[in-house]
Amino acid sequence: MPYDPTETAVIVVDMQNGFCHPDGSLYAEPSEAAVEPVTALVDHARDAGASIVYTRDVHPPEQFDDTHYYDEFDRWGEHVVEGSWDAELVAELDVRDEDHIVEKHTYDAFYQTDLEGYLDTHGIDDLLICGTLANVCVLHTAGSAGLRDYRPVVVEDALGYITEDHREYAVEHADWLFGETATHESIGFESA
Repeated sequence: MPYDPTETAVIVVDMQNGFCHPDGSLYAEPSEAAVEPVTALVDHARDAGASIVYTRDVHPPEQFDDTHYYDEFDRWGEHVVEGSWDAELVAELDVRDEDHIVEKHTYDAFYQTDLEGYLDTHGIDDLLICGTLANVCVLHTAGSAGLRDYRPVVVEDALGYITEDHREYAVEHADWLFGETATHESIGFESA
Protein backbone atom coordinates (compact mmCIF):
# COMPACT_ATOMS: atom_id res chain seq x y z
CA MET A 1 0.00 0.00 0.00
CA PRO A 2 1.53 3.34 -0.98
CA TYR A 3 1.96 6.01 1.68
CA ASP A 4 0.37 9.43 1.47
CA PRO A 5 3.42 11.73 1.49
CA THR A 6 1.45 14.55 3.15
CA GLU A 7 0.86 12.28 6.17
CA THR A 8 4.24 10.50 6.23
CA ALA A 9 7.63 11.26 7.72
CA VAL A 10 10.91 9.41 7.51
CA ILE A 11 12.45 9.34 10.98
CA VAL A 12 16.23 8.94 10.65
CA VAL A 13 17.49 7.90 14.07
CA ASP A 14 20.96 8.91 15.26
CA MET A 15 23.00 8.62 12.06
CA GLN A 16 25.89 10.43 13.76
CA ASN A 17 29.66 10.31 13.61
CA GLY A 18 29.83 8.62 17.00
CA PHE A 19 27.94 5.59 15.70
CA CYS A 20 28.51 5.57 11.92
CA HIS A 21 32.06 6.86 11.37
CA PRO A 22 35.10 4.61 11.96
CA ASP A 23 36.55 7.24 14.33
CA GLY A 24 33.34 7.43 16.37
CA SER A 25 33.23 6.53 20.06
CA LEU A 26 30.58 3.80 19.54
CA TYR A 27 31.28 2.94 15.91
CA ALA A 28 29.69 -0.20 14.49
CA GLU A 29 30.38 -1.18 10.88
CA PRO A 30 26.70 -2.04 10.18
CA SER A 31 25.77 1.50 11.24
CA GLU A 32 28.14 2.89 8.61
CA ALA A 33 26.70 0.42 6.08
CA ALA A 34 23.18 1.73 6.85
CA VAL A 35 24.07 5.22 5.54
CA GLU A 36 23.48 4.23 1.90
CA PRO A 37 19.99 2.69 2.29
CA VAL A 38 18.99 5.49 4.68
CA THR A 39 19.99 8.16 2.16
CA ALA A 40 18.20 6.26 -0.64
CA LEU A 41 15.01 6.17 1.46
CA VAL A 42 15.31 9.87 2.32
CA ASP A 43 15.83 10.81 -1.34
CA HIS A 44 12.82 8.73 -2.43
CA ALA A 45 10.59 10.15 0.32
CA ARG A 46 11.75 13.73 -0.28
CA ASP A 47 11.03 13.44 -4.01
CA ALA A 48 7.51 12.26 -3.15
CA GLY A 49 6.94 15.20 -0.78
CA ALA A 50 7.17 13.39 2.56
CA SER A 51 8.67 15.06 5.63
CA ILE A 52 12.18 14.20 6.82
CA VAL A 53 13.10 14.16 10.51
CA TYR A 54 16.61 13.51 11.83
CA THR A 55 17.25 12.68 15.47
CA ARG A 56 20.51 13.40 17.22
CA ASP A 57 21.43 11.64 20.43
CA VAL A 58 23.20 14.37 22.42
CA HIS A 59 24.47 14.18 25.99
CA PRO A 60 25.53 17.19 28.05
CA PRO A 61 28.74 16.17 29.87
CA GLU A 62 27.02 16.38 33.27
CA GLN A 63 23.77 14.65 32.24
CA PHE A 64 24.28 11.56 34.36
CA ASP A 65 26.11 13.10 37.33
CA ASP A 66 23.14 12.92 39.71
CA THR A 67 21.08 10.08 38.27
CA HIS A 68 19.75 7.31 40.49
CA TYR A 69 19.86 4.50 37.90
CA TYR A 70 19.76 5.66 34.27
CA ASP A 71 23.37 6.30 33.22
CA GLU A 72 24.26 5.74 29.59
CA PHE A 73 27.90 6.72 30.17
CA ASP A 74 28.18 3.91 32.71
CA ARG A 75 26.58 1.44 30.29
CA TRP A 76 28.18 2.57 26.99
CA GLY A 77 31.06 4.85 27.94
CA GLU A 78 31.09 8.56 27.15
CA HIS A 79 29.58 9.16 23.71
CA VAL A 80 27.97 11.83 21.50
CA VAL A 81 28.76 14.55 24.03
CA GLU A 82 27.07 17.89 23.36
CA GLY A 83 29.14 20.11 21.06
CA SER A 84 31.46 17.31 19.92
CA TRP A 85 32.24 16.02 16.43
CA ASP A 86 30.92 12.67 17.67
CA ALA A 87 27.42 14.17 18.08
CA GLU A 88 27.20 15.63 14.55
CA LEU A 89 25.15 13.93 11.82
CA VAL A 90 27.33 12.11 9.28
CA ALA A 91 28.38 14.22 6.31
CA GLU A 92 26.76 11.84 3.79
CA LEU A 93 23.26 12.89 4.88
CA ASP A 94 21.61 15.57 2.76
CA VAL A 95 20.11 17.60 5.61
CA ARG A 96 18.10 20.54 4.31
CA ASP A 97 16.60 23.64 5.91
CA GLU A 98 13.06 22.26 5.61
CA ASP A 99 13.99 19.06 7.47
CA HIS A 100 13.33 18.83 11.19
CA ILE A 101 16.10 17.92 13.64
CA VAL A 102 15.23 16.51 17.06
CA GLU A 103 17.81 16.54 19.84
CA LYS A 104 17.17 13.76 22.31
CA HIS A 105 18.93 12.71 25.49
CA THR A 106 17.62 9.15 25.84
CA TYR A 107 16.89 6.16 23.62
CA ASP A 108 13.35 7.38 22.90
CA ALA A 109 13.07 10.27 20.40
CA PHE A 110 9.69 11.27 21.88
CA TYR A 111 10.86 11.60 25.49
CA GLN A 112 11.06 15.29 26.46
CA THR A 113 11.48 16.46 22.84
CA ASP A 114 9.38 18.41 20.35
CA LEU A 115 8.89 15.42 18.02
CA GLU A 116 5.24 14.75 18.85
CA GLY A 117 4.34 18.43 18.50
CA TYR A 118 6.08 18.63 15.13
CA LEU A 119 4.30 15.53 13.79
CA ASP A 120 0.89 16.66 15.04
CA THR A 121 1.34 20.19 13.68
CA HIS A 122 2.16 18.78 10.24
CA GLY A 123 -0.64 16.18 10.19
CA ILE A 124 1.75 13.24 10.09
CA ASP A 125 0.42 9.80 11.05
CA ASP A 126 2.79 7.32 9.34
CA LEU A 127 6.44 7.06 10.39
CA LEU A 128 9.06 5.23 8.34
CA ILE A 129 11.74 4.62 10.96
CA CYS A 130 15.35 3.85 10.06
CA GLY A 131 18.80 4.52 11.52
CA THR A 132 20.78 3.16 14.42
CA LEU A 133 20.93 1.22 16.71
CA ALA A 134 18.14 -1.13 15.65
CA ASN A 135 17.47 -2.69 19.05
CA VAL A 136 18.04 0.47 21.10
CA CYS A 137 17.03 3.92 19.86
CA VAL A 138 15.17 2.71 16.75
CA LEU A 139 13.09 0.17 18.65
CA HIS A 140 12.38 2.49 21.61
CA THR A 141 11.34 5.27 19.25
CA ALA A 142 9.10 2.92 17.25
CA GLY A 143 7.48 1.59 20.42
CA SER A 144 6.88 5.09 21.74
CA ALA A 145 5.38 6.10 18.38
CA GLY A 146 2.96 3.17 18.45
CA LEU A 147 1.83 4.02 21.98
CA ARG A 148 1.05 7.55 20.73
CA ASP A 149 -1.14 6.15 17.91
CA TYR A 150 1.28 6.83 15.07
CA ARG A 151 1.89 4.05 12.56
CA PRO A 152 5.54 3.05 13.05
CA VAL A 153 7.07 1.12 10.16
CA VAL A 154 10.61 -0.13 10.83
CA VAL A 155 12.65 -0.14 7.61
CA GLU A 156 14.51 -3.37 8.18
CA ASP A 157 17.29 -2.95 5.59
CA ALA A 158 18.13 0.63 6.62
CA LEU A 159 19.23 -0.13 10.18
CA GLY A 160 22.52 0.00 11.99
CA TYR A 161 23.32 -2.50 14.72
CA ILE A 162 26.18 -4.09 16.64
CA THR A 163 25.39 -7.74 15.88
CA GLU A 164 23.00 -9.25 13.33
CA ASP A 165 20.92 -10.87 16.08
CA HIS A 166 20.26 -7.38 17.51
CA ARG A 167 18.84 -6.28 14.15
CA GLU A 168 16.79 -9.46 13.83
CA TYR A 169 15.39 -9.03 17.34
CA ALA A 170 14.39 -5.41 16.68
CA VAL A 171 12.69 -6.22 13.36
CA GLU A 172 10.87 -9.27 14.75
CA HIS A 173 9.79 -7.39 17.87
CA ALA A 174 8.52 -4.39 15.88
CA ASP A 175 6.68 -6.72 13.51
CA TRP A 176 5.14 -8.62 16.43
CA LEU A 177 4.10 -5.50 18.34
CA PHE A 178 2.91 -3.35 15.43
CA GLY A 179 2.79 -5.63 12.37
CA GLU A 180 4.74 -3.12 10.31
CA THR A 181 8.15 -3.62 8.75
CA ALA A 182 9.31 -2.95 5.20
CA THR A 183 12.43 -2.77 3.06
CA HIS A 184 13.43 0.62 1.72
CA GLU A 185 12.91 -0.51 -1.87
CA SER A 186 9.37 -1.76 -1.18
CA ILE A 187 8.16 1.65 0.03
CA GLY A 188 5.98 3.57 -2.40
CA PHE A 189 4.17 6.87 -2.21
CA GLU A 190 0.89 8.09 -3.65
CA SER A 191 1.37 10.63 -6.42
CA ALA A 192 0.10 14.15 -5.93
